[in-house]
Amino acid sequence: MKGLFRRELPFHIMVWPGLLAVLIFSYVPMAGVVIAFQKFIPAKGVFDSQWIGFDNFRFLFQQPDFTQILRNTLVIAIAKIVAGLIASIGFALLLNELGKAFFKRTIQTLVYLPHFLSWIILGGVLIDILSPSEGIVSWALGFLGINSPFFLGSSSWFPFTLVLSDVWKEFGFGAIVYLAALTSIDPTHYEAAVIDGANRWRQTWHVTLPGIAPIVVLMVTLSLGNVLNAGFDQVFILLSPSVMDTGDIIDTWVYRMGLVNAQYGLATAVGLFKSVISSILIITSFVMASKFANYRVF
Repeated sequence: MKGLFRRELPFHIMVWPGLLAVLIFSYVPMAGVVIAFQKFIPAKGVFDSQWIGFDNFRFLFQQPDFTQILRNTLVIAIAKIVAGLIASIGFALLLNELGKAFFKRTIQTLVYLPHFLSWIILGGVLIDILSPSEGIVSWALGFLGINSPFFLGSSSWFPFTLVLSDVWKEFGFGAIVYLAALTSIDPTHYEAAVIDGANRWRQTWHVTLPGIAPIVVLMVTLSLGNVLNAGFDQVFILLSPSVMDTGDIIDTWVYRMGLVNAQYGLATAVGLFKSVISSILIITSFVMASKFANYRVF
């Protein structure tokens, strides 16, 4: 036992800094959850602030705009999950059909690149290219004789802009999992399909998609935990007063309540509400992943 511990000691040392960071920045701050049940005043601190029980939660659910904000969050988050899944699978299937390795690697690099750029950069890019007066998209639509909508200033177009821009940023990186799954499919299945007279479409439908189905189910179930995460950084960068009715989400509302309006107790109550729902969804997703995709955490 001592010999095993000594042999694995370098690995333990390598893990300890990460565990310490998680402990300090993720677990220790959880003590601040008590603020959700207080009329928190920073000058008095956690111990001397007035305890008000569930009043912050009652006030939260009585807000006329909270239902709309919750609806916006669910619609945007679910649309991102579905669209991202379809785009990632489709891109992986198309990229898998490319024969030349150099061309394939070039396409992969170009498509993966947006994932590594922050929304601070991409937000500025989107604002420029979607500008109704000088943007390249408006120019292209005008060249085709189509009136360009105000993508970032129209309440009806803003959610679609959020979803499509998020897919553009992430679908290439998300396809890595499906490309790996495609390499695990037995080539003899394709040979048998060719012998049976199946064309490329039939091979994809009857061999490729069933071959990656367990991974697809796994990714779908694991993504349930992100249903209430509609992407704070993206929405915060692109949000404007003209699209608040369809673009405001829980995270941006918490930011305004907690940091802008200094209603720390209310903001913490919203965060706790979101965390409880997300925890339930994560547990549900792991149960479903275990049942339908034979996925185990340990």
